[in-house]
Amino acid sequence: AIGLGSWEMAGNVWGNVEDASSIRTIHRAVDCGINLLDTAASYGGGRSEEVVGQALKGIRDKVILCTKCGLKVLPSNDVEYNLTAENIRFEVERSLKRLHTDYIDLYQFHYPDPQTPIQDSLEVMRQLKKEGKIRAIGLSNFNLEQLREALAVGCIDSVQLKYNLLTRDNAPLIDLCESQGVGVLTYGSIAGGMLSGTYKQPPVFGENDRRKDFYPFFEEPLFSQARQLVDVLDEIAAEQGCKTVNIAINWVIHQKGVTTALVGAKTPDHVSGNAKCSEFHL
Repeated sequence: AIGLGSWEMAGNVWGNVEDASSIRTIHRAVDCGINLLDTAASYGGGRSEEVVGQALKGIRDKVILCTKCGLKVLPSNDVEYNLTAENIRFEVERSLKRLHTDYIDLYQFHYPDPQTPIQDSLEVMRQLKKEGKIRAIGLSNFNLEQLREALAVGCIDSVQLKYNLLTRDNAPLIDLCESQGVGVLTYGSIAGGMLSGTYKQPPVFGENDRRKDFYPFFEEPLFSQARQLVDVLDEIAAEQGCKTVNIAINWVIHQKGVTTALVGAKTPDHVSGNAKCSEFHL
């Protein structure tokens, strides 16, 4: 029900994170029963995959390992999308090497590629599955029209999308996935930390922390509006005897159609608290 996201472990988006701390966090997650890890080739230019691969030495069989392909972040911070057959095969070999494994449990398209027909991209994924290099096929960041087009081709096992108490515009995609028997992994499950209860005032993030680029809630006027919701979560958490962030994660897990709530963590203590979020009902 709860998966560990590893974007923070790239060390170049959510502030500085030491690799040793990331490895300890992954080990704690597995010890706490979190058995799904999600990463991507584009996180830190492969650094996140390398850290995950180091952490999983000796315990690879204990986790469902998910990664993504098809997105390249340029030095200018512009991005390129590439889901051609040649690039997918190139990327899967690089990911397998960085992750120190001979198979990927869930291989996902990070973003759609408007220049490559989806049926061509999915055909390569089918071949990789037959070859045993991947075990399941997923999509990430597809809109409703793109998802329908992909589902018409078939062979889709899961969809990853942004969803949390503050961001619910992907609800129609979740409904469609449920009707088609397709799994849903939510990212941004705590809105980059806005739903953690930590921030009483708009925060000033460090130079390497780009959360404001992905979540609009850390600046006014949305901060004060979001904070009104967090105040309610604070009250519910007090009644439940847990932390505010636990309420936000629990809510996502129990939404109809949601399979897994992905939550990032920078420290072992953070992940220990997250692991308990599926143990109660609101």
